[in-house]
Amino acid sequence: MLSRIAESLFWMGRYLERADDTARILDVELHRFLEGPGLDQGPVIRGLLGALGVDEVAASRTSVYEVVGRLSFDAALPGSIISSVTYARENGRGIRESISSELWECVNVTYHSVGAISARADSMGPHDYFSFARMVRERAALASGIAETTMPRDEGWSFFTLGRSIERVDMTVRLIGLAEVVRGSRRDWMATLRSCSALEAYLRSYGGAVEGSKVLEFLLLDRLFPRSVHFSLSAAEAALAEIAPSAGRIGTTGEAQRAIGRAKAAIELREIGEILDSLPEILILIESACSSASTALARRFFRGAGLESWRHEDVRGKAHA
Repeated sequence: MLSRIAESLFWMGRYLERADDTARILDVELHRFLEGPGLDQGPVIRGLLGALGVDEVAASRTSVYEVVGRLSFDAALPGSIISSVTYARENGRGIRESISSELWECVNVTYHSVGAISARADSMGPHDYFSFARMVRERAALASGIAETTMPRDEGWSFFTLGRSIERVDMTVRLIGLAEVVRGSRRDWMATLRSCSALEAYLRSYGGAVEGSKVLEFLLLDRLFPRSVHFSLSAAEAALAEIAPSAGRIGTTGEAQRAIGRAKAAIELREIGEILDSLPEILILIESACSSASTALARRFFRGAGLESWRHEDVRGKAHA
């Protein structure tokens, strides 16, 4: 497979996942803010900006609504919903011959729909935004479903899955970090579960008790829930094995495989009590592993540099004309 095609499929998967996850986070946090009229805006704003890797400059002089609008519609902000959808489309447009017409049409329509809504963003109220966030989530789910049913299970599919899985790990870890910053109430953990569309699955597994330790156990370690860190790391590991089998007599030789393996081992081989005792360090380790895996993939398979960090690198990746 040409490196240009592999790179575009990888980033297309990441951007679609990023748009989906950002819409989920903003939707839930705006709901949480509106439900608590006395809630201090400062921690909410700093938590959102930190979770999504945006500089916190002038956060104290910004309202929650301005932050939500910026993270949704600011085309100059890498990582915003409109930027993610735009770059997903640009990567798809450059490889139209390698994806199904249905997938291209879905991403293209999503881009134009988000652009049309962005044009009237200044007049949107909270309820309008909730409709917008639902539309983004539904379009991202539609794109994923179309990819699932129309893409051959070849290297292209593996790169697409790899990008989506790495992004999902990164976003779930950031959500957990956000919950750790503002934790303290049952509602906070319920908001975290809702951000991952995990509330119903969690309740079926654990019953009615929404407890921080159990939420963390579910989101980090559950082997059956597709948005858990363990499940997504396993999916990334399987995709890497398809792209570049590297297990030999001396073990795994690929840098990306080693990075993903370290992240998986950090949670898979520990009891939940051990994880909770060193949670900040483990979250940093997993985030670092995602960046390292992305960089290793770029060096081996792509034409340019990969994603090093949300805060210090250009998160747009490579958009192709």
